[in-house]
Amino acid sequence: MAGMSQQQSVEAGTAHHDDHGSTPAAWTAVTIIMIAFLVGTIGIMIGSWVTFGIGAALVVVGAIVGKVMQMMGMGKKKA
Repeated sequence: MAGMSQQQSVEAGTAHHDDHGSTPAAWTAVTIIMIAFLVGTIGIMIGSWVTFGIGAALVVVGAIVGKVMQMMGMGKKKA
């Protein structure tokens, strides 16, 4: 990259990242998992293992939902 300015170097290094994986499948999975961590945290704070277990189960549900949505074509397209 001799002769390139720093700005050109940065642009050249990031040009291949068009969407950064921002898809409905990814956003849905992340949202469900964030809610799961909130539920789990509340469960720990109030001392309820049932609530914590629900939060842990929601993490698994979020991952499954994201994968199913990806397989339905709502995920990142392969190059």
